[in-house]
Amino acid sequence: MGLMRTDPLAPAGPGFAFDNSYARLPEGLYARVAPTHVRAPRLVLLNEALAHALGLDADWLASPEGVAVLAGNAPAPGGAPIAQAYAGHQFGHFAMLGDGRAHLLGEQIAPDGRRFDIHLKGSGQTPFSRSGDGRAALGPMLREYLVSEAMHALGIPTTRSLAVIATGEPVLRDAVLPGAILVRVAASHIRVGTFQFARATGQRPLLEALLSHAIARHDPELAGAARPALAFLEAVMARQAALVARWMAVGFVHGVMNTDNMAVSGETIDYGPCAFIDRFDPATVFSSIDRGGRYAYANQPRIAHWNLARLAEALLPLVDPNEARAVELATEAIHRFPALFEAEWLALFRAKLGLAGAEAEDRLLAEDFLAGLHAGGLDFTASFAELARGRPPAHPALADWVGRWEARLSRAQEPRAAALQRMQAASPAVIPRNHAVEAALAAAAAGDLAPAHRLLAALARPHDHEGADPALAAAPPAPAQPYRTFCGT
Repeated sequence: MGLMRTDPLAPAGPGFAFDNSYARLPEGLYARVAPTHVRAPRLVLLNEALAHALGLDADWLASPEGVAVLAGNAPAPGGAPIAQAYAGHQFGHFAMLGDGRAHLLGEQIAPDGRRFDIHLKGSGQTPFSRSGDGRAALGPMLREYLVSEAMHALGIPTTRSLAVIATGEPVLRDAVLPGAILVRVAASHIRVGTFQFARATGQRPLLEALLSHAIARHDPELAGAARPALAFLEAVMARQAALVARWMAVGFVHGVMNTDNMAVSGETIDYGPCAFIDRFDPATVFSSIDRGGRYAYANQPRIAHWNLARLAEALLPLVDPNEARAVELATEAIHRFPALFEAEWLALFRAKLGLAGAEAEDRLLAEDFLAGLHAGGLDFTASFAELARGRPPAHPALADWVGRWEARLSRAQEPRAAALQRMQAASPAVIPRNHAVEAALAAAAAGDLAPAHRLLAALARPHDHEGADPALAAAPPAPAQPYRTFCGT
């Protein structure tokens, strides 16, 4: 849970129990600004299960009064809306940024004592908007709702989606689109870029306050560490190694791994041009603006490592008063990331292949299976799911591999059923297939939410190999054109 309450609860009401610790930090880290009112807010989707877990009254949230709060038209009881400041390396280029179309309403204390940000995305202009309109379109907000909830069901740390609200106002992008607001829930919205911002201001007290807050919120056990900044860096590294390995294990491509899109909590954050791989290709890129493949599937571990090096740079003044010693310690820590990632990746792929114990050949066995998928133009998710049912893909590119895999399973001397059970728990039968997501978004834009609800229901049970929806489990036909996604800004 981390950081605890230091002021009284908000008055009893629809379940809001805000304790706005970030808003008590020095104001250089944020701007106090209210969301911009919208014309005709209307509830599109509400995550009732998440509302209940947060201690919120779902019926009230669905009422006109609740929708007004979720749209930013009315203040949340006990809320203290702010826009957070942060910086970021965007495609490798540093910029001072901030919440240009988002507002942190407050930090909800759930019934189990955990703390969560309640955050609006697409809620209007802020001092950080630059030339942006502060708004969001319905399609990208629904995409984030669908994919983030799928990731949660897959057991991958992620921000979650509480609601999507239509604004009743148009948004101008390449075309005129219906506007919407996403209500997002996160362990926090503290990013690598938040630390970069604090360092770039040159104000050491700002950096110290941010680190103390982040440790209290996410790593309270580190408060007494000999070098808290270094210990925090190592904790963030471990979380990111585990997170990116989980992405790789399900074929997820984040699409825009800028440093402002890496949360120190270890949650997946800022779903923009994200998508899941169908036919496996390690060079897969979905984002329309990633023309050089910087954030391709296979590059994600390397980019995570690069981003964490930027966090280390931001923390240097707090690592050690001697700059040379600080650099030495931070560099030693950062150099441990590849080994952390490799261990996480190998553990996940051992499970996906049903391998008990550890043998020196295991990594090569996993890599060769992926190489066979690529050479054969085979579907990532469906191939692992078929393998988990005891049916290896019948393709010449994997003919020799199957014998090696069978021999490895035999050496483990465990019942085949145990291996298959482990594999089915590690390899989903269904994912948010790109064609299904697009179909749901198109239907929603036309006013039909039934496909979105059906998709959400199927994605809530990703490891149900017996009852999987064939339309989501089967490999889709190859598209006529490469699938492209967009940031929505």
